Amino acid sequence: MSKSLLRTNEEIAEIYERHKLTVFRVCFAYMRNQTDTEDAVADTFHKLIKSEKVLESVEHEKAWLIKTATNICKNSLSHWWRKREDPDTLENVKGSDGVHNDVLNAVLALPDKLKAAVYLHYYEGYTTAEIARILKKPQNTVLYHLSEARKLLKTVLGGDFT
Repeated sequence: MSKSLLRTNEEIAEIYERHKLTVFRVCFAYMRNQTDTEDAVADTFHKLIKSEKVLESVEHEKAWLIKTATNICKNSLSHWWRKREDPDTLENVKGSDGVHNDVLNAVLALPDKLKAAVYLHYYEGYTTAEIARILKKPQNTVLYHLSEARKLLKTVLGGDFT
């Protein structure tokens, strides 16, 4: 039983090169360690290879990969065996200085629903309307999540996060 592939190896390689860092960052924000992040990244691109979804543009590719990576991470974290692990374990995060690590650790400690909005807005540069489309949430919900995340980060880190 043969199935025709919609994407060639070259197309998959190009998509991977274009979006591997974004997918890695999204997965790391959820998984909090290198090993689980790499597994989630691999699962995300495996799902792309198996998918018959037509991705119309580079932006559509990126949005699809971010949403897929987010779902894979959430599913993995909700799995029964993950509940037996210590959720606060965080492998060494390499940053340029202590401040970078403090901010990154604070962002990683945010609740998942806030973390996704913060990452997409501040690290990837998406507008709230784009984030709403990617996460399939109302734009006001995204605005609320960003507002709540800024409040939490200000409490933890001090300073202004507007």
